[in-house]
Amino acid sequence: MRATIKDVSALAGVSTKTVSRVLNREKYVSEDLRQRVEGAMAQLNFQPSAAARMLAGKRSHQIALIYGSQSPHYIHQIQTGIWARCVEEGVRLLAQPSDPDSPDLALEVGGLIDQTQVDGVILSAPVTDSEAALDELDRRGMPYVRISPGTDHGRSSSVSMDDVQAADDMTSHLIELGHKRIGFIIGHTNHAASDLRLFGYRRALDRAGLAYEPRYVRQGYFDFASGEAAAEVLLDLPNAPTAIFASNDDMAAGVLAVAHRRGLALPEQLSVAGFDDIALAGQIWPPLTTVRQPTREMAYAAAALLFEGVEGAVHRRIAHQLVVRASTAAPSA
Repeated sequence: MRATIKDVSALAGVSTKTVSRVLNREKYVSEDLRQRVEGAMAQLNFQPSAAARMLAGKRSHQIALIYGSQSPHYIHQIQTGIWARCVEEGVRLLAQPSDPDSPDLALEVGGLIDQTQVDGVILSAPVTDSEAALDELDRRGMPYVRISPGTDHGRSSSVSMDDVQAADDMTSHLIELGHKRIGFIIGHTNHAASDLRLFGYRRALDRAGLAYEPRYVRQGYFDFASGEAAAEVLLDLPNAPTAIFASNDDMAAGVLAVAHRRGLALPEQLSVAGFDDIALAGQIWPPLTTVRQPTREMAYAAAALLFEGVEGAVHRRIAHQLVVRASTAAPSA
């Protein structure tokens, strides 16, 4: 793998900031330090990335993350993944929350660029599909990479997971356990992944010869309260589902709360599955069966794509993982 600024700093025994100063030919770097850094670069055959070379000129040594998701776990994983790659390049990360439905989104994106002079942008869901934001970035010629876009994939480089296959895998797991009445809670309407996960659920049902029942599908909003509300409706149905698959773990936790209040035995009387594998998934009772979304890995890969400065649209897909815990089992007779 290509040596990074972090590798150079470790070999030279200096900070990444010092390496950056040498690369940028800044003043106040002693000749001894400069020689040590240059020697380490030569030994490692270090070649600054396209973005790093750009930063060595008049640019700001900063990139920005523009995000709109309200899930603290998701955003934390996105930020730590991008930050890990920024550290290797000696670049700062700025994070800007935005409302993808705001009529002023283009002005906000333009203002961020004007005020910070960032050298590139990463967008996460649901801003990743905002035409207003993308149009403004294109108008300014700003390099950007999108995480989990649902539309217009040829417009930019991107990193994603296979949401359809992940939802198919989870639904198939429940079917293999013997469940035939499987409820599904859709994610927020402004996330493209919500429709993709619904499609995966329906695809698995169809392949197993099970009819798609709209009454077993409820709208959620990726939060605990909407998971609770959906579970109340689903569990009040005649022939209620024996399993409920929620499009994220926060909503699945809401389903578990309702089941506990109703005195249902879990997972004997109701299996519950989620999506994301947040820390809470392994801490609630019963521990939650879920899809591990490689959020941090996707964010790291997105930053790597931005720094590589590859021409054209490059797309990378990161693998998900099915995590089976105690919240799912065969339905009781």
